[in-house]
Amino acid sequence: MLFILYYIVAIVVLVLHFTGMLARYNMEWLILVLAVTVFPAVIYL
Repeated sequence: MLFILYYIVAIVVLVLHFTGMLARYNMEWLILVLAVTVFPAVIYL
């Protein structure tokens, strides 16, 4: 259940990033937060 919620949030953040909404509202740090949360899973696998 949490994986599904995480993927939905990640997809929404990526769509907002590529449409420019995050840059407009100065929230590009959300991309970095997603990268940091994915990094341990990549190392573990």
